[in-house]
Amino acid sequence: MMSFCIGLITGVICIWIFYVKKQREIKIIDEEKQLLRQEKQIVVEFMHNMVEAVAEGHDREGMFQRIIHAAILSTNATSACIFEKLSDDSLRGIAIEGLFPPQRRLPDEMASKLSTRVQYLEQVLKSETFQMGEGLIGQVAKSKKALLIADASNDPRVVQHQDPSLLVRSIIVAPVLFQNQLIAVLAVANPADGLAFTDTDFSLVESLAEQVGLAVHNSDAMQLQIEKNKLDLDIELASNIQALLLPSSFPSTEKLEFAAHYKAAQKIGGDLYDIFPIDDHRIGVAIADVSGKGISASILMAICQTHLRHLAKRSTSPAAVLSAINAEMQKSMRQDMFITVIYAIIDLKENRLTMARAGHELPLYFHQEAGAPQVIQVRSTGMALGMVPPEIFDCTIQDTRICFEPGDAFLLYTDGVTECTDASGEEFSGNRLQDIFAKCGKESAQDIQQNIIQNVSRFSKEGTQSDDLTLITIKRRDTEG
Repeated sequence: MMSFCIGLITGVICIWIFYVKKQREIKIIDEEKQLLRQEKQIVVEFMHNMVEAVAEGHDREGMFQRIIHAAILSTNATSACIFEKLSDDSLRGIAIEGLFPPQRRLPDEMASKLSTRVQYLEQVLKSETFQMGEGLIGQVAKSKKALLIADASNDPRVVQHQDPSLLVRSIIVAPVLFQNQLIAVLAVANPADGLAFTDTDFSLVESLAEQVGLAVHNSDAMQLQIEKNKLDLDIELASNIQALLLPSSFPSTEKLEFAAHYKAAQKIGGDLYDIFPIDDHRIGVAIADVSGKGISASILMAICQTHLRHLAKRSTSPAAVLSAINAEMQKSMRQDMFITVIYAIIDLKENRLTMARAGHELPLYFHQEAGAPQVIQVRSTGMALGMVPPEIFDCTIQDTRICFEPGDAFLLYTDGVTECTDASGEEFSGNRLQDIFAKCGKESAQDIQQNIIQNVSRFSKEGTQSDDLTLITIKRRDTEG
C-alpha cells in the first residue's frame, strides 16, 4: 500500500513538472509570437513610411532622410546614418539623424564645437568617404553581411570620441541590398533605453535594411520611368515640330512634277528637304543632312531651314545663299556637328537649274541626248556648313548650272539611300541608284520615286536602316500647257 502511494505521488509530481514545463514552453512561444508580431508591425509601419518616402521624395537625398527617420522610429535608436555607395564603389554619408558618431576620429580643436554639433557632425559624415573594407561601414559593405556589436565600449573596431555624447554603447550596421547588389549601408547606434541592442533588434534592422533596398530600387525605377516618359514626350513633340517643317504641298506649276520621300531612322531625324517658290518663275529646292541624330539635330535643322527661307529671297546665287547661312551658323554650332546641303534654283523662264553643294551627296541628272537617256552626277565643290569659317568656306563653294528642259529629271538624296545595307552588310551604293534612275527616268516624278523606294526596300528587307532616308525627285514635264 505504501509503495502504491509513493508511486501515485511520484506520478502526480511528474505530471505537474511536465505541466509546468509545457506552460513555460507555451509562455516562451507566446512571447516569441508576440515579438514576431511586434517586429512584423514595425516592418509594416516601416514599409508604409518607405512608400511615403518614395512617393513624396523629390530627390534621392530627401528620400534617404525619410528612411533614416523611419529607421529611428522603428528601432528606438538615438541616432542613425545611411551611407550611399557611389559610382566609384566608395561610401558617403547621405542622410543622418541624431548625434551619430563620425566613423573617423575628430580633430581635437573640433571636439569643442558644441553649439553647432549637429550641423558639424552632418557636415563631417557627408564629406567623408569610405572605401570597401575600411572601418565598420566598409567592412559591412564589402562582406554584405550585417553586424551587431552589443557592447561597443571596448570593441577595437568601434571609433570612440572624447565627447561623452558621441560615445558608442551599442551599434548595428546592415547592408542595403537589392538582388545582392549593394546600394547603401544603414547604421543605427545606441538604444534610447540605455541598454544594448539585442538579437531581436538585429533581426529587425536586417529586415528594415531589406525593405530599404526594395524601396530605393523601386524609387530609382520610378524616377527612370518618369524621366523616360518626359523624354518620350519631348521626342514626340520634337517629332511633330519636325514634321511641320517638311512641306505638306509643293509649288503649283504646269512645267514641273515633284515627289518627296522621308523616312527617319529614329523618331527624330537629321534630314531635311524643302521646296518653295522664290518668285513667279523660280523655285527653290533644298536637301540637307545633319551629322548626328536626335533632338539636337532636329533643332539645328529648324535653324538651317529658317535661314534658308529668309536668305533665298536676297540672292539668285545658291552659293551666295549657302555662304550666308554658313556665316550665320558657324559661330553657334558645336564643333562636332555640321550640315551637308544642296540648294538649287530652278528657273522655268531660262530652262536652267543652278545649284551649290556644301559637302552633300552628288545629285543625279537624267537627260536624253539624241534620244538616248543618260544619267550623270552633277559635280560641284563645297564644304559642309559649320565646319570651317567663312573665309575658307566661301573659297570652295561655287554655283553649277545645267539645262533643265522638258523630259529632264533631277534626283536629290541623302546617304541613307546609298548606304542602306542588306543582311550581309553590303551597301545599296550610288551605282545601283544611278542604274535604276537611268531605267525609269522617263517616267513621272512619282513613278521614279516609287521605283527607287521599292528597289531599296527589296534590297534591304532583312537589313537595318541605320540612317535617315530622304529622296526628292523633280521632273520637267514633256508637254506644257
